[in-house]
Amino acid sequence: MDELRRQLRKAAEAHRPDRERMLARVERGIASSGALNADASDPAAGRHRVRRGLLSWPRMALAGLAATAALAVGGLAVAAIAQRPQTPPTPSPSPSAAASTAPPSAAPEALPAPTSGSRPPSAAPRPSTPASPSASPSSARPATPARPAGSRTEDGPLWADGSVDPHSTDSWAQSNVTFKTREVLTALTVELHVPQTGGVKDTGHWQTPSAGDFTVTVREEGGVLVYRWVLKAGRTVPVAQHVFAGQYGHDAGGRDAGGDWYRIDAATAGGRASVWGDFARTG
Repeated sequence: MDELRRQLRKAAEAHRPDRERMLARVERGIASSGALNADASDPAAGRHRVRRGLLSWPRMALAGLAATAALAVGGLAVAAIAQRPQTPPTPSPSPSAAASTAPPSAAPEALPAPTSGSRPPSAAPRPSTPASPSASPSSARPATPARPAGSRTEDGPLWADGSVDPHSTDSWAQSNVTFKTREVLTALTVELHVPQTGGVKDTGHWQTPSAGDFTVTVREEGGVLVYRWVLKAGRTVPVAQHVFAGQYGHDAGGRDAGGDWYRIDAATAGGRASVWGDFARTG
């Protein structure tokens, strides 16, 4: 079939119809027909020309048929060429197709499938930044001062003394911090330190100034039971003698208060004053 189409296309391309020759043949045919009409009065001449005309008509018919056949062949060849299926152009690979045909070595290595009862593999955890440590409750507490050497019982407007209350018993005691002030105090901190000598445990506290004017804490710090009274902001302590007492239980058999001590830090309109000392049993 392809060979036939090729030959028809070649014949159609090679055919070149001679238009002038065909017109000349048509004119000669017309002239011969006119001569037959003109010589109708001469029977001899008419018969001669009719014979010539009869002889020329088959030639004209053959020429017309040949031209018609040539045109028909050329039309068939052109139609065959037009109807011949065209081979579609080969599409160029798209970037996505090119990426899909990448060699296997370019693909990431697949992780092994997890076995039953095991966790699937995951990326290594990123080290976390340690959080800033929050302030512990102890960091907000006033630092426990070291016991000062010796005693200072008087400073500026302050005078102080420490003693174990005479009502203390064999397994219970009360330590009194007594001080006098000759000026109004605008700030005051009183501390009572009772070292742990065995079974020392807080059982209460009190003070002669108004309890609502002070913040009181009792806690063991480094093996020492510490009572601390702090005057609230905006409050004052009047000129007078005042007592701050801490009560605690201890092991039976009495207790030596030689290691107990106190400290008072105060402020007045004229400045600051501090006193401290130890305890002596009274009574």
